Amino acid sequence: MRGSLCSGARTRAATLALMWCIAGALAAQQPSASPPPASQPAVERYEFALDLPAQGKHIVGGARVIYAAPITVDTLRLDLDDAMRVSGVWIGCVEARGQASFVHRGDVLLVAVPAGGIGDTRCLGITYDGEPSDGLIITTDSAGRWAAFGDNFPNRARHWLPTQDHPSRKANVTWTVTAPMGRRVVANGAQVSAVPSPDSRVTTTWRTDRPIPTYGMVIAAAPLSEYRLGDTACGFAEDGRCVPQMVWTAPEQRVWMPGQFARAGEIVDFFARTIGAYPYEKLGHLQTTTRYGGMENPSAIFYYDRGFRKANGIDDGLIAHETAHQWFGDAVTEREWAHIWLSEGFATFFAALWAQHAYGDTAYARETAGMRDAVLKADVVTRRAVIDSVETDPNRLLNENSYPKGGFVLRMLRDEVGDSAFFSGLRRYYTAHRHGNAMTRDLQAAVEATSGRALGWFFDQWLRRPGWAELRTSFRWDEATGRVTMQVEQGARFGPFQLTLPVEVVDASGTRQRMRVPVEARASQAVVLPATFTAAPSSVRCDPEHTLLAVCTSK
Repeated sequence: MRGSLCSGARTRAATLALMWCIAGALAAQQPSASPPPASQPAVERYEFALDLPAQGKHIVGGARVIYAAPITVDTLRLDLDDAMRVSGVWIGCVEARGQASFVHRGDVLLVAVPAGGIGDTRCLGITYDGEPSDGLIITTDSAGRWAAFGDNFPNRARHWLPTQDHPSRKANVTWTVTAPMGRRVVANGAQVSAVPSPDSRVTTTWRTDRPIPTYGMVIAAAPLSEYRLGDTACGFAEDGRCVPQMVWTAPEQRVWMPGQFARAGEIVDFFARTIGAYPYEKLGHLQTTTRYGGMENPSAIFYYDRGFRKANGIDDGLIAHETAHQWFGDAVTEREWAHIWLSEGFATFFAALWAQHAYGDTAYARETAGMRDAVLKADVVTRRAVIDSVETDPNRLLNENSYPKGGFVLRMLRDEVGDSAFFSGLRRYYTAHRHGNAMTRDLQAAVEATSGRALGWFFDQWLRRPGWAELRTSFRWDEATGRVTMQVEQGARFGPFQLTLPVEVVDASGTRQRMRVPVEARASQAVVLPATFTAAPSSVRCDPEHTLLAVCTSK
């Protein structure tokens, strides 16, 4: 039986009537952040052909959508804003293609599939044109030069590209972009060709053979100057070769290169050794008009314009953050927006991990302390969990929960299970879900497998509950046994947490001893410390180096 958005419709007239009804209802809604219906076939590759203007914002586009298997539904659905005017739709991969009936309203394109299909029904073709209202940002730079940059996150690809615009629907992509000579076109993957024509235009083709999320399917078309960083991280590309890296800037900003990008090769090398081989054909770094400080488009990271206007304006912490996304966010992508911490929390933590590698333990401590401070000051952390299934706007999930709290949770997980189990677990998780999607439970399963421990309590309390631990501790010394008993009281605001609590004891001679003790998720308990003392300690402090998401007051 065929799956369908228009179940029960069997004639073309009936199908179109119901499609109009559905499209009308969808047009009254905001662009959906929900995944496409499960009945919609998976896309294997998008082939986009774009013709860019010499001036103005009007683009002419064509798309061929190649599905992973022959089409078996009677209605195909794609996200495409109606500012893009669809002039033709056909089904079939060869020239003898069949025109198809379609409805385009709001940000939904519905295509009727004739019974029995037409030709090779793995392909859907679309021609369209218009002025994008978002997604492809067309502007002029400070020197008055025309420029266009894709900026799709989170679900803005639909403003200029017909796609299944959700991170759970990754696909390969090929770009064929025609632009006036003098504009450099850069996109995902590897450049296949750049062919000039007699009318002073150049057609550039880029292709990636790794499935990527639609939010990272981008082009840049501007008077960009390339600064080659060369072949880096040799032996650590997915094909076993080197990772070509380069920076594209406005011509006048090239003077500041390479700046901190001189460390880009070392960053990729370090992450590849830590996680796994670099997943894409190249790694480009571009000066753009992205609304974000950096946007981790696979193999083509876009950074904010102003950072290139002075020496070292883009620091290696930002480069490390966006580069970490190539593994976490791009190669392994959250299946649902609520789990976006698997992208942003990982990138935040790995930037701190890079700081530890490059500058030492003090830098790591400083970075993670900054995460903790941000969490304890954030109102949203007191109200919402990191895995936030209530919020429907993905942009509103870009907050202190997904960035610093997610990053600090990884720091605590590392401390909880130890380096060997932690990094083995991350590698296991990455390998299992590379070029696919994942959920938090997949990470939990990987670290449980490498640590040999059940960690549901850890993931539940730190990721599925708001807030942090609030503790008050006091102690008493038993002269007869030499033992110290620490009384632990947990606050009611966020409830009790299960903790492996770091404790520092300063004995009567001033000697400091560090230990870690288990604390149960109870409002009140007495914990006997694993050491004996010949005299009453002068102090017993909990979490002295602030390695937990906890506010701990000691008496």
